[in-house]
Amino acid sequence: MRSFIIVLLIVMLPACTNISTNTATQATKPIPEQNDRSTINQIGKGDSDRMADVEVRENTESLRLLMLKLYKRNPHELQKSTPDVAEKMVNWVFNGETQHHYQFESINNQQGTEAIFLAFKPEFTGDRVLAFTVGLQTMLLKAHGNKTDFYLNDSIDPQHMYNVSRNIEIAAWKLSNARDEMGTLYLLSNEINDKDKNLSFEREFGKMIGRTDLFAITLAEKSQRLISRVVQSLATAVFLPF
Repeated sequence: MRSFIIVLLIVMLPACTNISTNTATQATKPIPEQNDRSTINQIGKGDSDRMADVEVRENTESLRLLMLKLYKRNPHELQKSTPDVAEKMVNWVFNGETQHHYQFESINNQQGTEAIFLAFKPEFTGDRVLAFTVGLQTMLLKAHGNKTDFYLNDSIDPQHMYNVSRNIEIAAWKLSNARDEMGTLYLLSNEINDKDKNLSFEREFGKMIGRTDLFAITLAEKSQRLISRVVQSLATAVFLPF
């Protein structure tokens, strides 16, 4: 249980920081809770299962937020998929999984790292935000055995979680640096200039990386399995398989 509490504290840390720096304007983030904590299905869960529930749910929420923010910064990408508002598109992508299974013809039904690569291909004319977000979400789900609810008989490989964390780092770097032949960013995200400073994308990716790394280390410690750590330059890094 102690390890579960540690994860909850890590997840809450960014919200606590915001409160201390600007209590007048920042809303507090609720403590992540298992909605079904008191139900009978919790009998089949151990501490690491509850940790997995929280980690995958919080990372999915981060991706929802990132997708919405990317559409706000890149409205022309949203128009490639729908005339609806960004919120409706984001809800469809994350709440309609049972219907579309994260397969969209507009991005050639690509998933995982292939979808992330597609978002930055010069010849791709479709919705780059959709490709980028679906790629990250399906990669995250694959590392969890395509599950979002975990029990004692489930097993998650800590190496897979470690590799996903590194892949998130690479994807975040590509988002901030990948440009077309004219030198224009494929997707606008962070912004630093004389008038504006917006690093909210970087912070959200940092939360995802922190959660995933901590979970990978916790799993490795519990199972006494070593994680093969890979050091790469982000500019030339390749996505790690799992």
